[in-house]
Amino acid sequence: MNPEDILKNLTPEIVARFRSAIETGRWPNGDKLTAEQRNTCMEAVIVYEHHTLPPEQRTGYVPPKATPCKTDDEQPLSWQSQPEQK
Repeated sequence: MNPEDILKNLTPEIVARFRSAIETGRWPNGDKLTAEQRNTCMEAVIVYEHHTLPPEQRTGYVPPKATPCKTDDEQPLSWQSQPEQK
């Protein structure tokens, strides 16, 4: 299904139900979502948000940092193994 087909059939109410189903793992009637249904709902919500909302209102939006990450004083991580606990 292409994005245009998805958008033709979506309303804000349907998207809200999809979001709720994704969050709870269940449809409004209590039936459990299958993995395929969950993926389809996520795809529909992403397509809908991409075409109707500004980036800062989309699910998963992370605002840019005020200042970029510094690279001058970066220190590499050193991994240490933990002793096994009994």
